[in-house]
Amino acid sequence: MNSVLTTLRIFEEVAGNQPAGLSDLARRLNIPKSTVQRSLKTLQQAGWVRSTADGHWEITGLAFRLGSTVAARHNLRDIALPELSALQAATGETVHLAVPDGAELVLIERLDSSHQLRAFLPLGTRLPLHAAATGKAYLATLPDARIADHLARTPAQTTAHTITDTEKLWDEIHLIRERGYATTVDGLHEGISAVAVALRGSPGPARACFSISGPSSRLTPGHFDSYAARALATRDTIERLLPA
Repeated sequence: MNSVLTTLRIFEEVAGNQPAGLSDLARRLNIPKSTVQRSLKTLQQAGWVRSTADGHWEITGLAFRLGSTVAARHNLRDIALPELSALQAATGETVHLAVPDGAELVLIERLDSSHQLRAFLPLGTRLPLHAAATGKAYLATLPDARIADHLARTPAQTTAHTITDTEKLWDEIHLIRERGYATTVDGLHEGISAVAVALRGSPGPARACFSISGPSSRLTPGHFDSYAARALATRDTIERLLPA
């Protein structure tokens, strides 16, 4: 049996029957004790389980924190989805919802445009903060010290139009903070433009960001103000619904 699958089965068994003993785990899963012991040591080294004083095993707070994060993201998505669907219908363009994950955002929802020519990013796509409109909207919600730390790493040039100059990025961040939304024209992908806003709901960095994205030939800068107004109104509605 695949060793990763075996380790996951053992982790699930510990989570459902903690504190769990080595012999009991081996018996219930019909796996040799030596294999169970190795997997538990691996999980312990990774911070997922710990040994109790009497030699039993239980999961750590890391698993609970991860579960809480996933649940919070699903809750946010469920709250935001009706409003984002209405925004997509009103603009006719693709709407993306992304959440922070380390030094990037990750795409968790996409509401597709009905146009044959449309913006498309697979779910799970990781978005650089300096290049994606959603990324810049999120970046603008961070404290200046965190922004400076992020920009200290040379931003990658994803297209010929990606802004990588630190001074120009700071200028853009100040503008985003002033008007409440971010834009990009061909900055992440050639031929794609976007308008994005951050979802906060409480002080501190944004919980998520969403964008209206479309072909640059159709979503021109002339549309930015009107689309931004719709996006900001959608943001306000969603933030009123988010738990504190």
